[in-house]
Amino acid sequence: MSSASPQPEEAAAPAGSPSEFLKNIVGKRVKVKIGSGVDYHGLLTCLDGYMNVALEDTEEWANGRKTAEYGDCFLRGNNVLYISALEDL
Repeated sequence: MSSASPQPEEAAAPAGSPSEFLKNIVGKRVKVKIGSGVDYHGLLTCLDGYMNVALEDTEEWANGRKTAEYGDCFLRGNNVLYISALEDL
């Protein structure tokens, strides 16, 4: 007698995982810190598997003060240290 094993379902990211967090912050205001220590605050419009980040209405912050404003901003993923949400998810 053979027992049929269940077919694997498509893997879903567990709640609280980094993948789930990243999916939930698209369309929200975020802070992105890059390797030079500069922070970018803006609306996260796009994020890919390489951690390339596209922001709108972006502010650049260095040493605790706003240094520039940009309409759209693209940050290359290899420069990104972390991304944090600036609003509730």
